[in-house]
Amino acid sequence: MKFFRIIFLGFVTLLTASGCDSETVEPVGVDTTEVITNVVEINTTDIDGLKFMREEEKLARDVYISLFAMYDNQVFNNISNSEQRHMDEVLKLLNTYNIEDPSLDETGKFSNQILQQLYDDLMAQGSISEVEALIVGATIEDVDIRDLELFITETTNEDIIKVYEFLNCGSRNHMRAFISRLNDLGVTYTPQFITQEQFDSIINGDKEKCGQNYNR
Repeated sequence: MKFFRIIFLGFVTLLTASGCDSETVEPVGVDTTEVITNVVEINTTDIDGLKFMREEEKLARDVYISLFAMYDNQVFNNISNSEQRHMDEVLKLLNTYNIEDPSLDETGKFSNQILQQLYDDLMAQGSISEVEALIVGATIEDVDIRDLELFITETTNEDIIKVYEFLNCGSRNHMRAFISRLNDLGVTYTPQFITQEQFDSIINGDKEKCGQNYNR
């Protein structure tokens, strides 16, 4: 899967240059309508990160919607709904800071051409078989966790950190769901973006209750 590594290097270059059932992981009771108060000044690195994550979460949602249509595997449907929630949380921050939303309405279309290429490649792989589709799911969560942790280290904005940590919690649960399906099929997934140690810690850990301490 060399192309994933090439694309990820593009992620880092771009950012450096610019500054249900068990898979439904976010509790229904979490308030998603709260308005952020005490808004602080935001820098270009944070702006670029938010715009990128808005589309990266859309990529996950769009891929899972398409793979559910292909294979009718409920894991894709459940997690696509969670990804929509993640998109909504990032959109709140974009609106709070008056940042233009880069996401396009059409499924599978992206303003960011790196993400557009990644989507096209992932869909090509996922179309091969249901096993490959599940590997695609694990790969998306793999890179999502890596990117979120990178963005967390690059910001001091507490509101942004809270949202990224919330998304990261969801991604860890999604990773567990995809790996569980692959293990049931006797398929081993090797992490491509996070370390093997980090991957093992996630997979061997319990499902997390994302949102319990999420009060923006």
